[in-house]
Amino acid sequence: MIKKLLLLLLAGMAVILFFYFELNQILTLEGIKGSMDQFHQWREQSPLLVIGGFFLFYVLVTALSLPGAAILTLAAGALFGLAEGLLIVSFASTIGATLAFLVSRYLLRDSIKKRFPERLAAIDQGVEKEGGFYLFTLRLVPVFPFFLINLLMGVTAIKSWTFYWVSQVGMLAGTFVFVNAGTQLAQIESLSGILSLDLILSFALLGVFPLIAKAILNLFKKRRVYKNYSKPKKFDRNMLVIGAGAGGLVTSYITAAVKAKVTLIEAGEMGGDCLNYGCVPSKAIIKSAKLAEQIRHGEHYGLDNTTPQFSFKKVMARVHQVIADIAPHDSVERYTNLGVEVIKGYGKLIDPWTVEIKLNDGGTQTLTARTIVIATGARPFVPPLPGIEETGYVTSDTLWSKFAALEHAPKKLVVLGGGPIGSELAQSFARLGSSVTQIEMAERIMIKEDLEVSSFAHQALTDSGVNVLTSHQALRCLARDGKKYIVVKHNDAEIEIEYDELLCAVGRSARLKGYGLEELGIETDRTIVTNEYLETLYPNIYAAGDIVGPYQFTHVAAHQGWYAAVNGLFGHLKKFKVDYRVIPWTTFIDPEVARVGINEQEAKDKGIDFEITRFEFKELDRAITDSATQGFIKVITPKGKDKILGVTVVSEHAGDLIAEFVLAMKHGLGLNKILSTIHSYPTWAEGNKYAAGEWKRAHAPETVLNWLEKYHTWRRG
Repeated sequence: MIKKLLLLLLAGMAVILFFYFELNQILTLEGIKGSMDQFHQWREQSPLLVIGGFFLFYVLVTALSLPGAAILTLAAGALFGLAEGLLIVSFASTIGATLAFLVSRYLLRDSIKKRFPERLAAIDQGVEKEGGFYLFTLRLVPVFPFFLINLLMGVTAIKSWTFYWVSQVGMLAGTFVFVNAGTQLAQIESLSGILSLDLILSFALLGVFPLIAKAILNLFKKRRVYKNYSKPKKFDRNMLVIGAGAGGLVTSYITAAVKAKVTLIEAGEMGGDCLNYGCVPSKAIIKSAKLAEQIRHGEHYGLDNTTPQFSFKKVMARVHQVIADIAPHDSVERYTNLGVEVIKGYGKLIDPWTVEIKLNDGGTQTLTARTIVIATGARPFVPPLPGIEETGYVTSDTLWSKFAALEHAPKKLVVLGGGPIGSELAQSFARLGSSVTQIEMAERIMIKEDLEVSSFAHQALTDSGVNVLTSHQALRCLARDGKKYIVVKHNDAEIEIEYDELLCAVGRSARLKGYGLEELGIETDRTIVTNEYLETLYPNIYAAGDIVGPYQFTHVAAHQGWYAAVNGLFGHLKKFKVDYRVIPWTTFIDPEVARVGINEQEAKDKGIDFEITRFEFKELDRAITDSATQGFIKVITPKGKDKILGVTVVSEHAGDLIAEFVLAMKHGLGLNKILSTIHSYPTWAEGNKYAAGEWKRAHAPETVLNWLEKYHTWRRG
């Protein structure tokens, strides 16, 4: 901080001295004209000294962003001629600009980054991709003040060398015009005589040229990508969508809604993983397990504690009935009625416009489309543990069918994985009678959450009967004497844990094989690589959902489906970048954990100057009536401001409560707006308002309140 203040002081003193010695009077058109004879004499006497002095003075004026750089450029032409003057000014102006850039970065970037971390991060991301290109465009157009460009670019993450060489090349055209005009200095009456409207328009056109060149370059890139393929003269469909999960369903629905011809290809069940293996069945069993737990602890509601009597087989039957009840929402019939052609089969890309479909009922069908969207989702990842295939396992996809016939929940269940899926299922099966051991290699479960949230979740699972083992690394599986064991490593010791069933819940991997991606050279790195518009290597082939990431949530897949449809149909007119700024997620353990934006740990890692506002649900009337007072709301805001950077809710109905904060963040509403909104009493949603009230109370204007107290005292007489 002291170094920055000293640098700021030196710069300030240099500016003061510049005006004190009236150097600004020299750097006028009249001043330069009046001094030319003297300059010429000095140059004849000491040419190197004059060149060096002029060079350093120009660097100083530019580095300090002082007025007069344009006049000095004219003087260079008058003093040194076109060639020599152009050489001197080109390097002096670029060095001075780079110094101004570096000073701006040193003095301003950290404070701006701390105050506006998200905005600057977005700018930095854009600068990393296209910074040099846009800097070059700005340098070509003299309408933009060069000194302002220097200071603003210093705040970004553009590399110093990139800034230097792009500036030197970009400013060359403008420098040439001014130096050349300076060779005729006696005839110049004002700067407007140089920067005429025609010249400004010419420069503006020159500035547009890189954009035109970029468009032409993109056109050549497209041609190069497609050079080995023959584009059909006519297409069977406007769009083909492979995969009928959330991403594919939304894409095809929107396409049909705008009256484009679309075919949806799905080999398996409509609705994808969420309906058939993930969100829906897991929430169904969570509800049954929660009710069993409430019966077991009836004393919380003024009732007798009772051992719940139930058939696990009936519980699983209900799960499948729930799937069947929701299935019509995603059915072939519904989407057909919406205008989507649904083909049951396995689609594979043959070329950028053609998909070959192996039909489920035999035979093949080939279709062409102007746009193709790949939305094939993800599957559970099974770790390559020695012996795991021989001893057997289930995943979140297969347990619903395998466990459906069981009269009782598995007696000894090992859940491998401490993420959301593993935690949800571990708690549910423990509540339904299984002896559950949950194994997590990391030091805590739900590692993406704050430490206190992880600890809270750990305790919630333990209270439900789960034996949670963190910092335990799975090594291998084995069978001995008719029993199955998983061997784990903890503190350099190997431990054998017996199980009847092993549930692998260590994450999901994108379905990338068998769709023709390799043959077409579409880049993959755990997921399909796309740009911000969801385009793959081929601009007409898009991807959406879990196969893309970065979030493997059903609602994100649906969100991406909209962009894939709109960009795929109308991208030649206008493209939209996918907006990931406000993404909520919920882990449906009991109590639920919901989050949007950043949490406390992420705020610390990003160096944000933040504060925390908390509201404990033990203070909420509705939570007390429901005997569910565990949990809290934690809001992250910038220091002294009500802008919401992130929220974590731990409570019953947390997944529902988070929606109000998602809306607020999406539309830039702060805590004051939530506080001023009427919430029904007594409801869980009041917790959001009370959290906003806690922020308001912490930022009460004490000085104003003290004066009001005195005013009311005076009014009493």
